[in-house]
Amino acid sequence: MYSDTRVTHEAHDDLDRQLVQALQLDGRAPFSRIADVLGVSDQTVARRYTRLRTAGTIRVLGLTDPVALGEVVWLVRVQCAPDAAVSVAEALARRPDTSWVSLLSGGTEIAAITRAASGEDSDALLLRKLPRTPRVVGVAAHCMLHEYFGGPEGLVSKSGMLTPRQIERLTHPVSPRPPGPPVALDEGDRRLLGVLARDGRAGLAELVAATGWSQSTVRRRLAELRSDGTLYFDVDYHPRLFGHGSTAVLWLSVPPAELAAAGEAVAAHPEVAFACATTGPHNLLAIVVCRDVRGLYDYLTTRVAALPGVRGMETSPTIRRIKGPGPLLLSPRGPARRGP
Repeated sequence: MYSDTRVTHEAHDDLDRQLVQALQLDGRAPFSRIADVLGVSDQTVARRYTRLRTAGTIRVLGLTDPVALGEVVWLVRVQCAPDAAVSVAEALARRPDTSWVSLLSGGTEIAAITRAASGEDSDALLLRKLPRTPRVVGVAAHCMLHEYFGGPEGLVSKSGMLTPRQIERLTHPVSPRPPGPPVALDEGDRRLLGVLARDGRAGLAELVAATGWSQSTVRRRLAELRSDGTLYFDVDYHPRLFGHGSTAVLWLSVPPAELAAAGEAVAAHPEVAFACATTGPHNLLAIVVCRDVRGLYDYLTTRVAALPGVRGMETSPTIRRIKGPGPLLLSPRGPARRGP
């Protein structure tokens, strides 16, 4: 989701939005298959994708599931002096273990997601480095316990642009991974995933060059990583493409006995881009995307008001997004990005 002013004023139609949802379902689907499902020519899909990608409107990213890799996910809130928030947020965004780095209401709070392979790695970032950063006045970190919505299930999947039959034809099959030890990645895997984190649709030749593997080995390993859910694809897109203009982080307090029901209910809301259970006094977090501030108000006073067992809520509007999904800070064209 970007803030390139040229993109903001560019007109988009339902075919653009259908293409984005198709790519969310399978980020590496051949244009020929997408074209067949959408009922247009291969050339039309290729032309639309090239235009959207060149303008900075969309970007397909290949990302890894932290659960499959045995990683711990932390939701971090950093309080800063007003003149330091941007620089601290940008420093956080440059780290390969962070994603979704945003400035929240007032411009003095930063929200970020960070992944750690171990408790020791978590301690290094959360307990030692951040509090020692100049002009940081407070740090709170909450461990993600369960994800209700997110990862490969992007907000665009709730857009309704594709029919159930089209969704069925485009969905890439994933087999549930049985309980067991985390997936072990070797150096070749890391190089493969590094390329995909920058461009999920990178060509076979580029993947071969990065890994030093043969084409057949690249295809096989790519299929293995996708089939068990270790690798998934996400579409980062400009919010105006779907009429999104207001984003907020909701921190909800729910009794443990009602947490699962409330989390599943939130996950089903069409406005919710991400929802998870966390540690801390606010044990249910949701990232909400609405058309405008009035839409946010309507959401809070209807859907949220009807949730079971909510005892308290804190709402933090997002005023600027520094980094989106994935480990890499991929600079957009134009002004700073906005979004969840």
